[in-house]
Amino acid sequence: MPAKQMLPGRRPSAVKAQGRKRPAPGAKRPARGGPLERLRRTRRQLTKAWDRPLTAYYLIFGSSLLITVLGLVMVYSASMIKALQLGLGDAYFFKKQFLAAAIGGVLLFAASRMPVKLHRALSYPVLAGTLFLMVLVQVPGIGVSINGNQNWISLGGPFMLQPSEFGKLALILWGADLLARKGDKGLLTQWKHLLVPLVPVAFLLLGLIMLGGDMGTAMILGAVLFGLLWLAGAPTRMFAAVLVFAGVIVALLIKTSPHRMDRLTCLGATDPGRNDLCWQGVHGIYALASGGWFGSGLGASVEKWGQLPEAHTDFIFAITGEELGLAGTLSVLALFAALGYAGIRVAGRTEDSFVRYAAGGVTTWITAQAVINIGAVLGLLPIAGVPLPLFSYGGSALLPTMFAVGLLIAFAREEPAARAALAMRRPGAGWRRSGPIWKSMRRRVKRRPSGER
Repeated sequence: MPAKQMLPGRRPSAVKAQGRKRPAPGAKRPARGGPLERLRRTRRQLTKAWDRPLTAYYLIFGSSLLITVLGLVMVYSASMIKALQLGLGDAYFFKKQFLAAAIGGVLLFAASRMPVKLHRALSYPVLAGTLFLMVLVQVPGIGVSINGNQNWISLGGPFMLQPSEFGKLALILWGADLLARKGDKGLLTQWKHLLVPLVPVAFLLLGLIMLGGDMGTAMILGAVLFGLLWLAGAPTRMFAAVLVFAGVIVALLIKTSPHRMDRLTCLGATDPGRNDLCWQGVHGIYALASGGWFGSGLGASVEKWGQLPEAHTDFIFAITGEELGLAGTLSVLALFAALGYAGIRVAGRTEDSFVRYAAGGVTTWITAQAVINIGAVLGLLPIAGVPLPLFSYGGSALLPTMFAVGLLIAFAREEPAARAALAMRRPGAGWRRSGPIWKSMRRRVKRRPSGER
């Protein structure tokens, strides 16, 4: 038979395949391309996975959950000595924080399931209720002063409420709804509509907070205000003017307060100084320095034995560095970076103006507060007395923050691609989708004149 003659019913590819040798079972196939090509392929796969519709949803949920759980562990470790010194059980502060986390989990779930319209409807009631509680704080006999700041209301027993923590959430919800309605009417191009009434209401909240002496919370609220103005497209000159005005007010508040001036002079201090003015900041640095790469071990901190004030609240990051080392602190920073990136992604990809403003405001709030807290622990910023979001002890700070995280989760779920991807993963979605197709194919098969399939 000639070499080029083909047998009946055989394809040319089958003839060519006869001369090829198939690899033996179990034999390794040769690698395609070199290391550079494999690196490029891996990068493309990671980029594809990173651009999936549910990436922001999983980042927000996963990072916030890990921060909260790790925070509970560190609250127990950092507070046990303090609790025993006060004659309480070693898990006293942990139990209170766990109860707050459980309530916050309910708030997070409820916020993540609420539609956007309901969030917008809650904006005015939340703002009005927060203003009412912040006014009650200044009423003698109702407000309680702690560490020189009168920002608390006693709820009976060991439970306290700090209404100023809810002021951040109230300003975000109300400000986002206000800017969204004005943006729909095309009014944000006029500076009067851009600033009024957003800035006066924000200054009202700031004034009530400063009456209690809590400058740290006022700084966070100011950062939220700047974030909303930036997202609304405020002109650079207007933004700079508001920033300069706020800077002058902050400088005057610091200059007129000896306590705040002392905190400012302790920047970068390595010695407690005269009358131990820089004791807290210096011992925070000692805690971080003694942790090394992997820490002294969970529960083995030395600074929490009375050397470092507020070890389980404002300076819990220092105890984390001492017990878990550089690896632990970098892990916390990575989780906050992931949460911040996911919030920016949600705000940048949405077409709903309310979602954009609210997601941007929540992201500004959490990241700015984390930067101020960690910067103070590292000695790079003045000690402002603000907790680390989702991590430090304090139910009044944890509850509104977890509700805000629920907002981000709800907004991430509302993206069209994410909503379609979640719908595909529901039980029975594939059966419902394939059922009609399967039935139609079956009818088509039955209609064939021959019995072939």
